[in-house]
Amino acid sequence: MAYFDAASAAPLHPVARQALLASLDEGWADPSRLYREGRRARMLLDAAREAVAETVGCRADEVVFTSSGTRAVHAGVSGVLAGRRRVGRHLIVSSVEHSSVLHSAEAHEAGGGTVTRVPVDRSGAVDPASYAAALRPDTALACLQSANHEVGTVQPVAEVAEACRAAGVPLLVDAAQSLGWGPVEGDWSVLAASAHKWGGPSGVGLLVVRKGVRFAVQGPVDERESGRAAGFENIPAIVAAAASLRAVRAEADREAERLRELTDRIRARVPRLVPDVEVVGDPVRRLPGVVTFSCLYVDGEALLHELDRAGFSVSSGSSCTSSTLTPSHVLKAMGVLSEGNVRVSLPPGTAEEDVERFLEVLPGAVAGVREKLGAPTPAAAAVVQRDELVVDALGKRCPIPVIELAKVIGDVPVGGTVRVLSDDEAARLDIPAWCEMRGQEYVGEETAEKGTAYLVRRSS
Repeated sequence: MAYFDAASAAPLHPVARQALLASLDEGWADPSRLYREGRRARMLLDAAREAVAETVGCRADEVVFTSSGTRAVHAGVSGVLAGRRRVGRHLIVSSVEHSSVLHSAEAHEAGGGTVTRVPVDRSGAVDPASYAAALRPDTALACLQSANHEVGTVQPVAEVAEACRAAGVPLLVDAAQSLGWGPVEGDWSVLAASAHKWGGPSGVGLLVVRKGVRFAVQGPVDERESGRAAGFENIPAIVAAAASLRAVRAEADREAERLRELTDRIRARVPRLVPDVEVVGDPVRRLPGVVTFSCLYVDGEALLHELDRAGFSVSSGSSCTSSTLTPSHVLKAMGVLSEGNVRVSLPPGTAEEDVERFLEVLPGAVAGVREKLGAPTPAAAAVVQRDELVVDALGKRCPIPVIELAKVIGDVPVGGTVRVLSDDEAARLDIPAWCEMRGQEYVGEETAEKGTAYLVRRSS
């Protein structure tokens, strides 16, 4: 079985396993106690904090260990917003942030704050000028991920941090996806990360708050972790997280070069092997091991099952999965196809032969799913209305509305239109994306008696 979902959780690094087992016998006691066992636990905790600080590029007393990366994000956002409440209650986030950041933004809005969501281009990157333009006198905090978790696009953190610093606004960076590959550049103020993304154990997050950033902990506090993360520290897991972070960083340059070659191979060959595929994300400014593509006329859940049966574990941002009934907010913000979406994220150590085998298996898997869905053959459901066809896809889920559109677009003359009736939310994203891919004109949408009517004009 080839595990190609490292962006969700990387396999436990051998160094993490060794450190975890070794520290179980020494790090079980309360590090706040002064007796021998407590002192040994405290030494392990302090050493882990020093190691993380050195790797991140900050002071040891700026590092806090939390119970998860999500918890680190929530604590970081709420703490800075509360600490700078006198400045104002305006928050800036990008439209492709991890859900932990977006959920924090929603909670802030529900509490009376305001949020600006900065858009991205079709590659998933923000424009630093857009962040600069969003800054206001009442801006308390800005948030930007270092690299996107779904498409791998690396964000211009240094440029955004410079604009925020000039305006006196702290920048919180979600570095979960990139920290294992290198330090976060720029003059950021707050950083959050998660150990299971770089091969550490799950249940360990990092929150780094630079000195001078106004921060007020929200909720009950205790004396642990500077009062910023209540509860007993999981010292063996923390030690393992710190050890694995140092280990993956030591291997990062060599492994990044190797994985980048493998993902370049996937990016180049998938469109040649599989028709009607769009590779998404920035082709250059991206994480080494991540490549994402979307296949027209494919049910995402069915494709993932086919690949799983063939021995490949991949993930999807497709709306056509049982766990994702609406399009990925990342793909939606980028304006790219969501149906049949596949994210391949290679863990360190991925064998070249596994990638080659994936490229051999993928065309047959996609073709099999398309055949089961009957894509695309002449549509029996189309009704001719002069130079317009109406396709009734009401009650049909992704990717059926797009499949029905593809079946009939050739049945109208150039300049003619196809009106697709659909009540599937994914159609709002996927029909314009299909038009972009196939060189057809997306006219817009209209309210219909049932659902929505999406209008497409044949251009070629």
